[in-house]
Amino acid sequence: MQEPRRWINQGQPQTLQIAVFLLYATAAFSVFDLLLKAPPQYVLPTAVGGAAAGYGVANEKKWGYWLGVATASVPFLFILLGGPIRVISLMFDIALIALLLHTQSREYRRIWFK
Repeated sequence: MQEPRRWINQGQPQTLQIAVFLLYATAAFSVFDLLLKAPPQYVLPTAVGGAAAGYGVANEKKWGYWLGVATASVPFLFILLGGPIRVISLMFDIALIALLLHTQSREYRRIWFK
């Protein structure tokens, strides 16, 4: 029997649940930035990656977890390359990386993710 697909998994630790919400929020705000004519090379990876990673983490997929870490790291790459700094966005990305790399999240991923 096939497992049901879900957008949010309430059986996961709180750190991963909040990370999923932040991944979806990051994707939504990135789409909003795209509509406001932000540079697509910055916005597109975070929009597509955030939505896909949130869905992957909610369904306990290892690729979703690592995509979430990579998506949250994209803004830091652009800062290193001399791109614009958005303080609020940067704070969300720091929180997202902290939640995904938290000991409780990593332990849950190691045991349950496929």
